[in-house]
Amino acid sequence: GNILECWHPLPVSRQNRTAEMKQNDKIICMVEERQKKDIKNLNKAISEFQQDFQLPETRREFDLSDPQALKKDTPARLADNDPRCTISGLQKFLGEDLNHEPRIHFQKEQSREWFLQQQKDSKNALADQKFAEDLYDRNRMELDQRAMELHMIDEEIRRAVCVSTKEFNKAQAAEFAERKKLEKHQEEEDNVAEISNLLKGDLLSENPQQATSSFGPHRVITDRWKGMSQDQLMEIRYRQQQQVLEKMRLEEEEHQRNAEWDRQRIQAARAELLYERHQQRLNRELHRALDNTNAQLSQEQKSKKTYLQEEVYINFPTGQYYTQFNTTSR
Repeated sequence: GNILECWHPLPVSRQNRTAEMKQNDKIICMVEERQKKDIKNLNKAISEFQQDFQLPETRREFDLSDPQALKKDTPARLADNDPRCTISGLQKFLGEDLNHEPRIHFQKEQSREWFLQQQKDSKNALADQKFAEDLYDRNRMELDQRAMELHMIDEEIRRAVCVSTKEFNKAQAAEFAERKKLEKHQEEEDNVAEISNLLKGDLLSENPQQATSSFGPHRVITDRWKGMSQDQLMEIRYRQQQQVLEKMRLEEEEHQRNAEWDRQRIQAARAELLYERHQQRLNRELHRALDNTNAQLSQEQKSKKTYLQEEVYINFPTGQYYTQFNTTSR
């Protein structure tokens, strides 16, 4: 359009006419080129528009000429329970089983799940058995430890009794040694007194009272004795009283010693009786604990057996389950 607008008529002449014809040819060629270019751009734009907004899939009649129609088409029936399978449709025949593969797969999965469940139950049973054995071993170790402690207590009590008896025997031996020492000292004093009396006696000092016989205070030399004086009589009475008191003291000491021995024997017998009672009580407690543990373990085993029989192993396949396979020729 711009080329035509720039064109203006020239003066008519032969040369001018030739030049005008050339110019017109050139203009016509340019116009044709411009038209071809515009048509090409227009066709390109139309093609791009069709590719972007007018695809074959968007056409209303595309399903009539779709090359993938058979692949996209729905099969005659999808399953045995397809609602399109009517009585007059002739789509389901006797002996056909479209769910054979899914059923076999489901049965395999079910068998696998049962097998895994049995493995799990077996592992749980082994774990429970191991736990019960560990519990039994732990209880047995505790009971053994308790028995060892009781044995140690028994040994300590016996050692304490032995130590007490040993200390008592030492005390008795020390008392006996002290008594012997005192008796020896008394005997030495008596010997010294006797020697002193002999040295200072009437016989050597020519005392008129030398009539006393050397065989004893109750005997006298008749040819020298002139009768007993009051001092002698008082001495005899004093000696008699001293002897009586000494005898009473000795008897009292003997009585106290015997009473102490009896008391020690009674205490030892009582301690032995208390120890035997304590040992019997501990043995009863040990047996009672063992009986309770055994009863608890027996009850747990019975409960587990009842649980396995009534809760776990109850879903056994019946004969009807196995009769449903291989019933047709397909």
